[in-house]
Amino acid sequence: MAESDFDLVVVGGGPGGYVAAIRAAQLGMKAAVVEREHLGGICLNWGCIPTKALLRTSEIYHYFQNAKTYGLKADNIGFDMAAVVKRSRQVAGQLSGGVKHLLKKNKVAVFDGHGKLNGSAGGKRKIHVEKDGKAVAELTAKHVILATGARARQLPGLEADGSTVWTYKEAMVPETMPKSILVVGSGAIGIEFASFYRTMGAEVTVVELVERILPAEDPEISAFARKTFEKQGIKILTGAKVTKVERPKNGSGLAKATVEQGGKTQVLDVEKVISAVGIVGNTESIGLDGTKVKVERGHIVIDEWMQTGEQGVYAIGDVCGPPWLAHKASHEGVICVEKIAGKNDVHPLNLRRIPGCTYCQPQIASVGLTEEKAKAAGYKLKVGRFPFMGNGKAIALGEPEGLVKTVFDADTGELLGAHMIGAEVTELIQGYAVAMQLETTETDLMHSVFPHPTLSEMMHESVLDAYGRAVHF
Repeated sequence: MAESDFDLVVVGGGPGGYVAAIRAAQLGMKAAVVEREHLGGICLNWGCIPTKALLRTSEIYHYFQNAKTYGLKADNIGFDMAAVVKRSRQVAGQLSGGVKHLLKKNKVAVFDGHGKLNGSAGGKRKIHVEKDGKAVAELTAKHVILATGARARQLPGLEADGSTVWTYKEAMVPETMPKSILVVGSGAIGIEFASFYRTMGAEVTVVELVERILPAEDPEISAFARKTFEKQGIKILTGAKVTKVERPKNGSGLAKATVEQGGKTQVLDVEKVISAVGIVGNTESIGLDGTKVKVERGHIVIDEWMQTGEQGVYAIGDVCGPPWLAHKASHEGVICVEKIAGKNDVHPLNLRRIPGCTYCQPQIASVGLTEEKAKAAGYKLKVGRFPFMGNGKAIALGEPEGLVKTVFDADTGELLGAHMIGAEVTELIQGYAVAMQLETTETDLMHSVFPHPTLSEMMHESVLDAYGRAVHF
């Protein structure tokens, strides 16, 4: 008979949940994970990983189309959409299987089913697990972590139907390449799909409610991105909203999307609509009724140690709200478990030090405060900028378009934020994230030696520029 009593039960096996369970096992706890679908959660199966596989395909396709730039010949370039999707799903499957292996290696019990709080007994929490309406297990644990993730937000009139209106799930497994797509929302998810489909040949229109795309990014980076995307042929409508989608009969043909912008209305004929207007936490049907767990605006309320209002019940990841990032969820899981275990060197998560990445072409990455927010917070600033066109490696790669921007506290030299757009910036941003975590000053960064020729030299030059010392531009 399977073990049913644990020190910790984690409901949800995504990047937050499985990492929390493994860390608990490392600290000597008897841990279990309850997962209703796929280990690895949305991220590994329907988010971060498979989208990167798709975007890698589109990147290579782009290089093939521009082979002449590199002195190469590539004729009759095409693609097999079924094979593109198959590779993406194989990558996701491989990593999900890897999570299963890691949990087994760390002796974490895994229960396949839907888990929910079910009262308490003897000072321990009870967790009911069921699958297809049938009871699978009744678990008990002193501590429970809710890591149930989130799902795509549905707007009235834009409800996904799997045919004309897609969420991220349908957008990842197209049977054929649509000729035209309307993307509603210009956050990371919307822009990544816009980039993928445009590179693969679709006509793409992006509609954003606010006045600029990528509203979480520094306005200067957003403006740079918009200019680049429009040069690629993406049509962008900001300060606009989709008021109605008239779906074709029998699911075939073109949809008619009504868009309002600046007091004017236009109707767009598109084959598919991708709704990327945010996410909402999975707080339903997990046994919160009758507990002190508080839910606000679709997300569970937690304190700095991920504790909910109910003693012994914690929550991590997307179910707790923004930023909705896998690495944030994983780190929350580690902090939560280490605090439960009584570790002395545990610190609350500083949300300002969490980097964010968008894997479009060109890539976008940032950490910390934007220049705008730093000014609003009352800081006196020194701001540095360095363009990709001033970097030898970027020119050699054929990637001269991009920008690295750094924001410093003029009084202390503290790095307040870093914002980047261009080739491979998602791999560069962690350098600034580490610098912020170590509370590095501008002097430390200036004295650091960056290898040549690398894109990372632009990180150094941007710091130098903030203090009037840039060399190569």
